Amino acid sequence: MPGDGIGNDVMEATKLVLDRLEFDAEYVQADIGWEFWCSEGEALPERTIQLLENVDAALFGAITSKPKEEAQAELAPELQSKNLTYQSPIVRLRQHFNLATNLRPCKAYPGNPLNYQEGIDLIVFRENTEDLYVGVEYHPVPESLSEELSKHPKWARFIERASLDDIAISLRINTRDGCRNIAKAAFEHAKTFGYPTVTIVEKPNVVRETSGLMVRTAREVAAEYPGIDLWETNIDAMCMWLVKNPQDYGVLVSSNMFGDIVSDLCAQLVGGLGFASSGNIGDKLGVFEPTHGSAPKYAGQYKTNPMAMILTSKLMLDWLGEKDEAERLESAVAKTIIEGKARTYDMGGTDSTLEVAEEVARNL
Repeated sequence: MPGDGIGNDVMEATKLVLDRLEFDAEYVQADIGWEFWCSEGEALPERTIQLLENVDAALFGAITSKPKEEAQAELAPELQSKNLTYQSPIVRLRQHFNLATNLRPCKAYPGNPLNYQEGIDLIVFRENTEDLYVGVEYHPVPESLSEELSKHPKWARFIERASLDDIAISLRINTRDGCRNIAKAAFEHAKTFGYPTVTIVEKPNVVRETSGLMVRTAREVAAEYPGIDLWETNIDAMCMWLVKNPQDYGVLVSSNMFGDIVSDLCAQLVGGLGFASSGNIGDKLGVFEPTHGSAPKYAGQYKTNPMAMILTSKLMLDWLGEKDEAERLESAVAKTIIEGKARTYDMGGTDSTLEVAEEVARNL
């Protein structure tokens, strides 16, 4: 699923590397992205969902998303009056297939001039289907909802200051099962790879109920893993401490929104989104994507760093059980970075997306 913009560029580069690796797979291309929203009113067509029901894994490039009014304006004329609402296809994929675990490794490869510090090797586990991303939102606020909220003493200050037309509400919804599943995934990873700590990143001193549920559940899970300490931090303090002492941390776990925020910060510590891979893991399907966007202004220029997408394919190989191939691929990436023979513009070089991929392929 190349998607939009530079998603096509980095997908082509990654396919070049996988072919050199002689990865034995049948590649089936699926429709997804802004083009299909504009022409069909659906960025994730039903045919793509049906296709994904029958594959082992999916590689996803990048997606273009725009605010509500802009998305509406770019629809084909015959769709303008149909009251269609743009929905993020990747968020829909996560929810439809219950891809509840999002994992985002952040590793400082030696020789990368963009590393903040050497020795950073951590991973963020982000709950992927709940929290503010569930899309339960209201604007304007329905009268019936306002009447229900009036039972809460803090609602009065809002309706005294603004009409229901001038208030927007987004619900943050976390479940105990969702909290437990992501905490369990984080502790299992720490146990498997020998990390001494897991850090829960939330804000329970202010967002008491939803963050509180995450932290309380993480404590319950931690009791099942003697020998692995649970550290508890607030999201704002975590951002500061990661900049100050990133080597102190190995496994971070958080809810959907906070996990999204802190994983981008972690990515910048090791060179930026051009090195940031991720996996969306469910019981039966894994969808693997770089965490960068579609960067439309660079589309088709083969200017973008392909490392995030190549490392994303490494996560896919791991998940499929192709451990030897995954190790070979990461070693080739590490060699390419430390030798510095091929670098895209973000690393101070002049090489193209495909030239960097070809160097990784040679190093296999």
